[in-house]
Amino acid sequence: MLFEGVLRKMTTEYRSPIQYFLILEDDVLNLNQALNRKLKIEFIKYQCLGTGKNEPIYRQGFCRSYFFESAQAGEWIMKPELSKAHLDIEDRDLEYEKRVQLQPHIVYLANSSNVKVGVTRKTQVPTRWIDQGAHEALEIVEVPNRYLAGITEVALKEHVSDKTSWQKMLKNDVEDVDLAEWRSKLKAYIPDEAAEYFIDSKTETNLEFPVLQYPEKVKSLNLEKTRSFEGVLKGIKGQYLIFEDQTVFNVRGHEGYYVGLDIN
Repeated sequence: MLFEGVLRKMTTEYRSPIQYFLILEDDVLNLNQALNRKLKIEFIKYQCLGTGKNEPIYRQGFCRSYFFESAQAGEWIMKPELSKAHLDIEDRDLEYEKRVQLQPHIVYLANSSNVKVGVTRKTQVPTRWIDQGAHEALEIVEVPNRYLAGITEVALKEHVSDKTSWQKMLKNDVEDVDLAEWRSKLKAYIPDEAAEYFIDSKTETNLEFPVLQYPEKVKSLNLEKTRSFEGVLKGIKGQYLIFEDQTVFNVRGHEGYYVGLDIN
């Protein structure tokens, strides 16, 4: 194999189109330069992102024991409304939780396959939108902690989706919508505690992905079932690699997998 290393989500640069980088051990690969080239991926072993051990990955790149013990995998990460650091209440590690939760967060609208509401740390804009494969996105509120962002998302998802159809996103089965109009409609449903943080001065962020050919159907590659795969890379969108034979590979979904990689 030309390159080896443990998979982590691709890092990105907000350009036109988005630039994608895969970091493997001492190598940084610009995957945009691999478009129209043959890419071979081979699963070698597991490597938990928390412990470094060769143990089956449970979720988020972590083995089962680390997932249920580490502050990096607390329930508040997926459910921001459960955040308690602003109350000085510990979940697993109060110092870590304060560092992550007690910073500015954005509640936003993004359009990947449909309009959805989401939450991210301010420092993750526009990275979060790129990771979701959104072609347009817009901020709704900017709040000082994760809890306020979480309760705002919970309130708004009664009126707009909080899910993305990854299949539609990858097939580029999307339509442009007026996100500013959606923001105006949703303003009335923002909880009182977060109402003062509403922002209407921001304009849409538009994103262009490096895709030469979108699949008509999607075939998802699972390295546990198919330990070696080779195909011509035709695009990158969200955290997915898109191949000529309509196979798609979720890099983030394989965090913690140690792989070999060849590019020809």
